[in-house]
Amino acid sequence: MSVAHPDLTVEIAGLTLQNPVMSASGTFGYGTEYAEYLDLSKLGAIVTKAVTLEAREGNPPPRVRETPAGMLNAIGLQNPGAEAFIREKLPELREFGVPVIVNISGRSVDEFTRLAEMLSLDGVDALEVNISCPNVEHEGMTFGVDCEMTGRLTEAVCAATDLPVIVKLSPNVTDITVIARAAEQAGADALSLINTLLGMSIDVERRRPHLGNMTGGLSGPAIRPVAVRMVHQVAQAVDLPLIGMGGVMCANDALELILAGATAVAVGTANFVEPASMEEVIRGLADYCRRHQVRRIAELVGAVA
Repeated sequence: MSVAHPDLTVEIAGLTLQNPVMSASGTFGYGTEYAEYLDLSKLGAIVTKAVTLEAREGNPPPRVRETPAGMLNAIGLQNPGAEAFIREKLPELREFGVPVIVNISGRSVDEFTRLAEMLSLDGVDALEVNISCPNVEHEGMTFGVDCEMTGRLTEAVCAATDLPVIVKLSPNVTDITVIARAAEQAGADALSLINTLLGMSIDVERRRPHLGNMTGGLSGPAIRPVAVRMVHQVAQAVDLPLIGMGGVMCANDALELILAGATAVAVGTANFVEPASMEEVIRGLADYCRRHQVRRIAELVGAVA
C-alpha cells in the first residue's frame, strides 16, 4: 500500500511541529525578511537570529568569507536588543502560525536569565540558549566548553522561564557528549547541534585575515559530516530530543541527521544560496517517505543501521 500523505509532524520539547524543518539562528534574520521568497507558514518552526539585552553593532567588516564548501562568518550578534525585538519583530512573527523559537545570547548568567524573563510572553514558544558566548564572569571562557558553566547557565535559564529551553551546543569541544549530559541534567528540554566550527582564512597577498574579526564560524556542507557524527554521539548519550544542523542543503542532508538521531533539523547556509531551500527540503522529506513507504517521519529518528 502506498503512503500518499506521510505524517511529517514531530514533537520537540512539548511543541508540535508540522514538519521537522526550521531555520537556523543567524541565517534567516527574524524570518520576515524571507517572507517574499517562501511561505513561512509551511515551516516546522522559525528560529530567530540571536537577541541580546542591549543593541549590538556587531564585529568590524569584512564579516563574511566564502569557502570552498561553505562560508565563514563573524557577524558578532548584531541586533537591536530585546526590547526592540519584542516591540518591532515579534508581532509580525506571530502572524505566520508556526512556533517561534528565540535564540538568546548574553555575557553572563544574569544577562541570560533577564532575557529569559523578558521573552517569556505570548508569541514566543521556546528559547534557544546560545552557550557559545564568552562568559565575562569567567575571564571570557565560552560557556559551552565547560560542563559546570553549561549546567549553571542551563539551570538558571530554566528557573527563569516556563518556556521550553533548548541548549545549542558548540562543536569546539573535546567531547560534546559531556556537555550534552550537563545540559540535560540541568533541566534542558532539548538540544540543538552543531553550532559553527571556529575557522580562519588569510589573504596571502595582503598577509592579513579575510575577516575583520580574524576568526569566524565555519558553516555549510564542509561541516556536515562533523554534525552527523556529533548528533549520533549525543543521541546515544542523552534522552532529549535533538535538533540537528550543519550543512543541510537538501532533503538527503536532513535525512542523514534524522537517521543519526535528530528529531528535527535546522537549515542555515543554504538560505543564502537559495532562499526557498527549506520548502524544497520539506518536499524532499515527503517524497522520501512516499518512496520508502514510511508513514511517519518520526519512525526514521535514529534509525541508522
